[in-house]
Formats: sequence, C-alpha cells, structure tokens
Amino acid sequence: MSDTFHIGVIGGSGLAAGIGLDEAQDIAVSSPFGEPSAPVTTGRLSGVRFTFLPRHGPGHRIPPHLVNYRANIDVLKRCGVTDVIALSAVGSLDEARRPGHFVAVDQFIERTTSRENSFFGPGLVAHVSMADPVCPRLSAALADAAAGEGATVHRGGTYLAMEGPQFSTRAESRLYRQWGAHVIGMTAMPEARLAREAELPYALLAMVTDYDSWREEAEAVDAAEVLAVMHRNVALANQVVRRFAASLPARRSPGPIDTALDHAIMTAPAARDRALIARLHAVAGRVLG
Repeated sequence: MSDTFHIGVIGGSGLAAGIGLDEAQDIAVSSPFGEPSAPVTTGRLSGVRFTFLPRHGPGHRIPPHLVNYRANIDVLKRCGVTDVIALSAVGSLDEARRPGHFVAVDQFIERTTSRENSFFGPGLVAHVSMADPVCPRLSAALADAAAGEGATVHRGGTYLAMEGPQFSTRAESRLYRQWGAHVIGMTAMPEARLAREAELPYALLAMVTDYDSWREEAEAVDAAEVLAVMHRNVALANQVVRRFAASLPARRSPGPIDTALDHAIMTAPAARDRALIARLHAVAGRVLG
C-alpha cells in the first residue's frame, strides 16, 4: 500500500468541475464487472491526487438501484485510489439533523434487495468484517473540514439504505426511526460493503435535504424539495472537499482496512474459480497473487 494519499471521491456529476482540480484529466477506465457510471476525472488538490467518479453518471442519468456499484469501486481501485470519500444527499429521521446539516455517518442498516453486493461468489467465498464500516480517521477529517467551512456537522449517525427509487411511505419512515436510524438514503449500500472488500477505507459525509415522511404535521418529501437544498449545498460541499484535501498529512499511515482480506477468503486454493480470480485482480490481487 502506498504511503501517499490518493483519494477517490464518489458524489454528484458536477462535483469535480466545481472544485477546480489542478492537472485535471477525464479518463475512461474499463472494469470486468461491467460499465462504471462514467469516466473518472483525476487531478490534484493541494498537491494530493484526487479521482472523482459521479455515482449517477453525467446529468444524473442512472437511478440508485441501477448504479453499477461493483464497477465503480473496481475502477477506483484500478486507478490506484487508497481511500474513498462519498458525498450523498439524505433524508433525516431525527429532528436534530435538520435540512442543510451534514452528518458524518458511522453505521449502516441495509434494506436494498436487488443489487450485486459482493465481488466474491461461488468458487471464491470471502467474508469481510463490517462491524465498523467507516474509516474513523477519514470520517473525522471530513467532519472537521465541514465544520471548518461553517457547516453544522453531526459526528456519527446510522444511515438506512433503502432500495428506491421511490421515497418511503410514512409507515416505513416511522419504522426506521424506531430502529434507531438517523438518516435515510438510496446509495451508500452496497457501496460501503464493496469498498471494504476492495480494502479501501471509506467515509460518507451525508447532506440532509429533507425530513423524509415521518412528521405528521409536514408535507411528504418530494424531489423538488431535495433538489432545492442540494443546490444550496453544492458550493459548500466543494469547499469542504478542498479543505479536506489541504488537511491531509504528507504521509499516509497504514490502517487495518488496508488488509481487510487477510483472513477473509474461505475457499481452499485448489477449489478457487480461476476466472473469478482474474476478475478480482484489482480488488483482491494483493491476497490472491
């Protein structure tokens, strides 16, 4: 693992252009897991290599349940990314986490149903730990950057990942609050799971756009409301990423997520699917040889 940072950023389609990367290049990178959402944009911020990938593609053309999360993470790994930060719009399930606030998420509840959620499978079985799904040092650095730009930041919170693309019913929204979820969105899973399988430390800074559908006295969430708050937060999100880049130390210290696959692969070497091993060259080549 490199001792210098190369940050992968997964976010909105205009994020890379708005931040103003030095030496920016758009590069189409192929993946054995299919087409990623878009070509990556790579360049430098404060001297640090950053590679951006718009989760929903140019112009937000891919719905959350059809994003090729495996290809996106695989492509970032192929680009040499060492760490991944994600920015995502969410609804709030907690009165204190208000629209316009930021949440440095540290836990997830997954309720998606139709997505490919692992790089591994028949012929090559692996089980990574997801007990602590977010890298604490990345998350803290993102939260510090957001606070430094004047945002209201909640350090910690549980993200309920729903299938979508529709918003929640009121009954669902109330149930998720009872489960202890603080925010709700459609994209963080299986993104965070796949990042862990690829040994990429991952952190998510969620931008609250609405109160979902649990408040009796309020109108239900709609797309217009979400877009209005998102547009107000675009400039702030750009500033947060720039401040985050400037805060990174010159040397990247190794962490436990860098070796998440050390004891995860269960299939005996003689029984492993050679074709799957070849597909996993970027993701798991360190342990598969």
